[in-house]
Amino acid sequence: MDNRHLLSALSYFSVFFAPFLLPIIIYFVVTDSEVKHHAKWAFLSHCLPIAGFILTWLLGLNSIVNGGHMSQFIIPLILTGLAYLVVFIWNIVMGIKVLAR
Repeated sequence: MDNRHLLSALSYFSVFFAPFLLPIIIYFVVTDSEVKHHAKWAFLSHCLPIAGFILTWLLGLNSIVNGGHMSQFIIPLILTGLAYLVVFIWNIVMGIKVLAR
């Protein structure tokens, strides 16, 4: 097992303990381009659910202010939860793939 593979996998597995912090630290500290590539993708995949979460809350706020149906808030909330689950599983799969090399 190589340090490159461990750091790359750790950036994906950081979804469990430090989703934003660890990939950024790895990206700026390590000089290896492969590790930087994986750290960048891990960071972007950690940001994706947060962007969906913010959009969902903005839609919910719009629904509350304009007197819309609660379904305008519930459906995006469910879709955001599913997107987070997919991204979470993707990070685990990518971490295992990197370790398997």
